[in-house]
Formats: sequence, structure tokens, C-alpha cells
Amino acid sequence: MQQIVAKISLQTIVRNAQLVQQRAGVPLIAVVKDDAYGHGAERVACALSSVSAMFAVSTVREGIALRVAGVEKEILVLTPPLCAEEVLLGGAHGLTFTLTSPASLRLVAAGEGGLRAHIAVNTGMNRYGFRPAAVGRACREAKERGIEVTGAYSHFYAPESEEAREAQYAAFAAAAERVGRYFPAAAFHLSATGGILAGKRYNFSAVRSGIALYGYLPQGFSDLPVRPAAKLYATVSHRGKPFGGGAGYMAAEREYSSLYTLRAGYGDGLFRTGGDFVGKLCMDACVREGDAPFGRRMRILRDIFAYAAAHGTTPYEVLVHVLRGAEKYYV
Repeated sequence: MQQIVAKISLQTIVRNAQLVQQRAGVPLIAVVKDDAYGHGAERVACALSSVSAMFAVSTVREGIALRVAGVEKEILVLTPPLCAEEVLLGGAHGLTFTLTSPASLRLVAAGEGGLRAHIAVNTGMNRYGFRPAAVGRACREAKERGIEVTGAYSHFYAPESEEAREAQYAAFAAAAERVGRYFPAAAFHLSATGGILAGKRYNFSAVRSGIALYGYLPQGFSDLPVRPAAKLYATVSHRGKPFGGGAGYMAAEREYSSLYTLRAGYGDGLFRTGGDFVGKLCMDACVREGDAPFGRRMRILRDIFAYAAAHGTTPYEVLVHVLRGAEKYYV
């Protein structure tokens, strides 16, 4: 097969989710944005329906795909709607919007009445959200305009830092109190995976988890025994003894007795260097030392965390890029 192959264990994802939910002790919002970090959002969400109380996606389009797949639980769209069409489509499919600013609030309010939303609070990440002092005014306007606010949330920008966590916790707690005055039944969620592992103090009435579901933990945390759910394979497309002085797109660093080629390259989301490969990768091929039969599938990127760290990034980025074009098999 010319495509990279991903074997994905849904059972492992469910087990990971159970570990996260048990650690948190409050309802779990499973983050399945960006195609469940490349693992296949529809299949993952259906598998997690018995564990997760709710799902979170990045866009209205992603939320609609889950509805079409039969997901009935609440789906929170983390990106604010950016046009009237998204409000119309999201409302028609029963999605929950995020209100991040007066502009997004007005856009949702212009849709049909009774739309659901969570209020995003900017507690210091400065990505999205109302500043804590503006939350009360946003709630009042949402209530006046007929928006049903069912929750409020924020996000730690450095969950490994106690000082940063405490400052954001205090800001969010004050904002949550304001939201509760207008919407007493609202759920509050501050912690993603890092916050969950930092302690139950930060969990409020729900938590969100993404990366832990797929088997990885944020930098600075290691005390939850989650397991990677995806294994990646590429097919041997050539084998033979080396000739000349190259190894991929660079001069060979030493003499090799044998090399073989895998049908995978940076066009498939890999980096041009690193991993268990020789030289620099080509767009659609890479070279590995040793011998392997033509047509055999070989495991690649056994340690995604180390591979990501060597390139100054995270497993999140590697998974999204490499799994995006992979042929997925669920086991």
C-alpha cells in the first residue's frame, strides 16, 4: 500500500478516557477536534459515548460531522462562529457555540432564538474570551437576547506552573461566580489534560481532555498511565546495496552495508530529519538502514514524544500532521 497506514485501537482510547475521568472525578468533555488529533473524530466519538458527557470540536463543520455520524450528546464548538451561515448550520444541528467577544455574541444573538452557548473567559492565555470584568455584562446581554448559556470555560497557558495556574484559577473562579448569577445551571470547566493532572482543585464541574485520550501527556506531567492509541506503518518500496555517496537528500555520514526505502516522506507530515531514518527525507520517501523485503509494512515513529521533542514541538503537532493522510484501520 502506498499510503501510510495507521492502526488505531479504540479500546485504548476508551481506557485512556476512563483513566482521565477517574482522575478528574467530574464529567469529562472529550476533545475530538481536528479529526480527534488525526485518529478519526467520528469513530472516536462513537467509541467514547459511554465515557464522555460531552464533546468539543474546533469548527461547526466538525460538529456537524459528528451529528451525521450519530453522536447525540452535547457538542461544544470551541472556535466562535465567524459568519451568519455558521450560526444557522450550527443551530440547525443542535451545536453549542462559544461566545468569545461582543462581536461573536451579537452574531449568535442574530440567529434563531434558544441557541446554546458557553462563554469563554480570557484568564491570561489571550487567545479567546471575555476579560473577567466583562463577563457579567456579557451574561446580561446573552440573557436579554435569548441565548441559553449552559457553561463557561477558560484554558491554562502553562499548566505546569503553579504560579500561573493559581492566577488563572482565581480569575476564572471570579468569572464563574458572575456567570452563575445569571445562569445557575451552567457548567464550568477550566482544566484540560494538564490542569486535570495538576490537581482536583482546578476541575470545577467538568474537565476537557484531548491529548491524554490518544496516549500522551503535556510537558511536565507523567503520572497517568495512558497508552498511545495509534501505530504508524509505511511500506518498503525499494531495497538494495548503496551506490555512490548519498543517503536521501544529503551525503551519507558513513558507509552502509544495505539500505531500504519506505514510502513515506515530509509530504506525509514527517519532518525532513530525525526519526529512525538515514539522511534527510524526500517528499514521498525515506531511507532506513538495514534490509527488509519489498512490500512489507514497517513500523515508523515508535516514540512520537521523543520525535516531537527533538524538533521542538509536541506530539499534538506530529499526530495531526502524520495521521491526516494515513489510511486508518481500527482494531
